[in-house]
Amino acid sequence: MKAAWIVAALAGGLMLASGAQAAKVYQVGTDAAYAPFESVNEKKEVVGFDIEVLSAIAAKAGIEVKFINTPWEGIFATLANGERDIVISAVTITPERRQTMDFSEPYFEAKQLIAVGPNSKISKFADLKTLKVGVQTGTTGDEVVQKLQGKTSANIKRYESTPLALKELLNGGVDAVVADNGVVVNFIANNKGSKLKTIDDSSFAKEYYGIAVKKGNKDLLAKLNKGLAAIKADGTYDKIYKKYFGK
Repeated sequence: MKAAWIVAALAGGLMLASGAQAAKVYQVGTDAAYAPFESVNEKKEVVGFDIEVLSAIAAKAGIEVKFINTPWEGIFATLANGERDIVISAVTITPERRQTMDFSEPYFEAKQLIAVGPNSKISKFADLKTLKVGVQTGTTGDEVVQKLQGKTSANIKRYESTPLALKELLNGGVDAVVADNGVVVNFIANNKGSKLKTIDDSSFAKEYYGIAVKKGNKDLLAKLNKGLAAIKADGTYDKIYKKYFGK
């Protein structure tokens, strides 16, 4: 009887251990070609502002996350098909996107910015009406240029990432690039020899980034919002923000 009890106890312990090991790890999609929000470092690690923010949120929410470099084109489909539980990738919250996914409370304020060459005569967004403009496919930069030039405009040149579009601007392949301000400013700061200029047009509205989850996943959304509120309340968010963007 004693031996049987010991065996049963051991079996129970193994089951408990197995249950502990089986704690869910949330798969996070992020397009790591969007510094300073997400990029791949020399150690092949995904790093950046978004990564540190979500890691801090996860710690407060008591959940475990794993970041997976995921191409922007198709990144939202990974939520719908279950490949990813979360997407954090400088995603602007828009009415269109809200139709197919749910968002956390905003964690970052941004807006579009125009980048042009050092000798460019462009001074405002309207000047881009008939010019070649580089954008990252499927971004809000892509959307605002479509509104200016038309959805079928041949002058909208789409790239897999904003840095690629900016490099094309340096090479003279486009007249301007429209993209999120944080990414444009970071690129110019790290490519001082480029002498690119930026134009902040008053027609660009403020945008807010959110963490995306599958439509209807209220439980996970609540955990993310709880964690986000906690890191804003205790100063963790401010420390991360200062590290990447200064005051």
